[in-house]
Amino acid sequence: MVGTQLNWDQYATAWARLHGGFDPRAAAPVVRAWVRFAYHVGYILGRLRIGPTPVTVAGVLLCVCVPLLVRRPTDGPMLGALFVLLAAVADSVDGAVAVATNRTTRLGYVYDSVADRLGEAAWLIAFWLIGAPGALVAAAGGLSWLHEYVRARAVSAGMREIGAVTVGERPTRVCVALVGLLVAGLTGLIDADLTAGTITMATTVWVLLAGFGLGQLLSTVRRALIDADRPAEQPTRTPGR
Repeated sequence: MVGTQLNWDQYATAWARLHGGFDPRAAAPVVRAWVRFAYHVGYILGRLRIGPTPVTVAGVLLCVCVPLLVRRPTDGPMLGALFVLLAAVADSVDGAVAVATNRTTRLGYVYDSVADRLGEAAWLIAFWLIGAPGALVAAAGGLSWLHEYVRARAVSAGMREIGAVTVGERPTRVCVALVGLLVAGLTGLIDADLTAGTITMATTVWVLLAGFGLGQLLSTVRRALIDADRPAEQPTRTPGR
């Protein structure tokens, strides 16, 4: 029933169904702890009658703040890193609210995907403002967008579930943005001229992981769709029957 609060086991089962069958109860301790943390926060927000959409909007606003903060002298990139972390929490919690309260919808899934892309664009703009080359920033954004687009089109074409978990997934991009901004801020405290070089290295890591992840995904998609197009084997008939 829509709006009914789910307990942890019910939530984990529903979460797995929405994430290609990946059961968080059998995940690594860090992943399991993160998913369970999101569940508890989502459960509380659900009890307070706060829906997933306001949480999604809050996450986008937190992302928009990142490029506005990074130009602050001294502590800008580190403040940006903090807001990336808060946005990542919001990104996990909005889905947790929807699942925990049994309010998942197709429209909500679309909103969440759009919010993710807008958020990543804001982080990359922050990279560019700090000093990363524009072409490198554009490559990072383009490869990440293409990664999500290929998966979405492959699922529409008949690929079952998510295909493969690659090194270029959304959590990887969150980590690169968070660590990149944090390290850029710390090196900037030593020498302001190091900030641009540090964030350029972080952008390069983003591009490499996104490119390799896209290659992994394309390989999986190719195999999955070739198998889907292969005609089913006809049962052999016994002679004389």
